[in-house]
Amino acid sequence: MLSYLHAFHAGNFADVHKHAALTLAIRMMHSKSSGIACFDTHAGSAFYDLTDKSALKTGEAASGIHRLWSWRDRLHGDDWQAMLDEWAQGQGADGSLVDYPGSPHWFERYLRQQDNLTAFELHPAEGQTLANWARRHSRVRVLQEDGLKGLLSHLPPRQPRLLALVDPSYEIKTDYEEVARTMTRAWQKCRHGVYLIWYPILPGRPDEKLKQAISASPINKVLCSEVMRNHAPQRGMCGSGMLVVNPPWGFNNRLAVMMRAAARDSCLGVGLSMQWLVAE
Repeated sequence: MLSYLHAFHAGNFADVHKHAALTLAIRMMHSKSSGIACFDTHAGSAFYDLTDKSALKTGEAASGIHRLWSWRDRLHGDDWQAMLDEWAQGQGADGSLVDYPGSPHWFERYLRQQDNLTAFELHPAEGQTLANWARRHSRVRVLQEDGLKGLLSHLPPRQPRLLALVDPSYEIKTDYEEVARTMTRAWQKCRHGVYLIWYPILPGRPDEKLKQAISASPINKVLCSEVMRNHAPQRGMCGSGMLVVNPPWGFNNRLAVMMRAAARDSCLGVGLSMQWLVAE
């Protein structure tokens, strides 16, 4: 969707959920030394300016990363600390967060010598900004093409392991079915890969099409993590969902602990759900 820019939504509660799952998956996969081929199908930018007019227009960061940042002294454990340390690099002079890292940065932050990242971004301006950033990072490649088709064309990867983040805007209604079809083909090409599939939870629950299609596919071992806003707006997202195919052992428990710590009304203000969509 060439009209979509994530800058309007950067740092919202869904970003916190998505990036917590992504960072946890990367860090847990580092328990093995073998190389990881990383893919970001709808990469957006590596960083977002939370003081920019785009972010301020929606104000979504106020109930997301800004609330979480004010709650940071009560977020304990290595899993949250890894993210807090990174967010701290984006502080302004008054201690508030100015820069928010997007998914390409979270990937790059944890790339080892044996790993690499292929980031897809179709939007021309966003893609150019991302490509300019990637020039400073030798293990990152940016391709301006459809991320779903691009992912399939690069599977199976040369490295022995795979981690892919799939998170289109879903502004096109057929995205739900297209993601399910792509994931089925990707899994058939690389069954051992770890796939993180983000989706918005909207009124009417169009995401059920995605979950039903994944459930009916041959894919197995699919974890479903959802956060639902306690005080949802009349329009827009009322929740955020992540399907995780082949999560590392113990991932579900650690992500649940992270999200419970941030769920209170004075922080993200969300209810939590964690269950297996498809058993192993």
